[in-house]
Amino acid sequence: MRCLGSKILGTVFLQRSFIDLTAAHSRGLAVASSQLTAIKSLRERTNAPISDVKSALIEADWDLEGAYKSLRKKGIAAASKKASRHAAEGLIGIAQKPGIAALVEVNSETDFATKTEHFRKLVSNVASAALTAEASEDGSIDSRTLSASTSASGSSVSDTLSECAGSVRENILLRRAHRLVCPSGVIASYLHASSSPGLGKMGALVALIDKQGSLEGTAAEKAHELGSKLAMHIVAARPLSLDRHSLPSKALEAEKAVQLEQAQKTGKPANIVERMVAGRMHKFYEDSCLLDQKYVLDETRKISQVVADTGKALGADLHIQSFVRFQCGEGLEKEQSNFADDVSQALQQTA
Repeated sequence: MRCLGSKILGTVFLQRSFIDLTAAHSRGLAVASSQLTAIKSLRERTNAPISDVKSALIEADWDLEGAYKSLRKKGIAAASKKASRHAAEGLIGIAQKPGIAALVEVNSETDFATKTEHFRKLVSNVASAALTAEASEDGSIDSRTLSASTSASGSSVSDTLSECAGSVRENILLRRAHRLVCPSGVIASYLHASSSPGLGKMGALVALIDKQGSLEGTAAEKAHELGSKLAMHIVAARPLSLDRHSLPSKALEAEKAVQLEQAQKTGKPANIVERMVAGRMHKFYEDSCLLDQKYVLDETRKISQVVADTGKALGADLHIQSFVRFQCGEGLEKEQSNFADDVSQALQQTA
């Protein structure tokens, strides 16, 4: 009987041990599954490297909100450290709604960053935020004002810039933004070297109006078609202003000084020098003022004539209200480095 009792007790003990081990294994699987879910969720929310996400969760004892705040702080700190590094690459972004459009430039240190989904989404979100941010009378938007506005993600533009800098591990800079508003006309756009919808390396917006009334129906469609071609022209021809009267005074004075100095070096009489300067300034206007430029698609006509002819065909008094052109990195001196150094630095940053 004792032997039989011992066998029964032994069997019960084994069964209970098996049940305990099975339960422990199930709990372990549940914990592992929960942790994987947390890692995936935080990764999607922040786009931070998986190693950073896991470390933050472990430090926060797997509390999602605590880990999120930790990553945010680290991202902002990392962005602050990178802020002094040169950023001359990047993308131009365009966002549009009926009667309003915005153009922004966001810079990065390398072209590698511009190819990441995180950076591209950032530029699109910044462009969308520029549609409602406060702008000056000429349409320009101060980068600090735009940085303080809310992005599509619900965070401030400044925070999304910092998060992206932490993700791509580069200095990310919101350089400039501009908005055109034309409720009774049309706004057309063009992006050159477009990597995805709404993004490119060069871009332009142009607003067309009918001084006799609103552009509607077929007239609006035809005006928009012309506007798209004009935006392409603007990207290619790089006008400084709409017309002679709107030329920046500094640019005008600088050009006159250059032409006067060159003409005086010829040693010719003052009256001849005056005529030489006038002729050269006329050429400067043709090169710099949009309405005076020759149309790149038909160099027999000036832009002013192209707009007038299209308006006449539509029975409208068509005019260019305003335009803006951005070229990524324009005016920024790019640091020279070789490909091997760039790769080596990238590997060190990810190590």
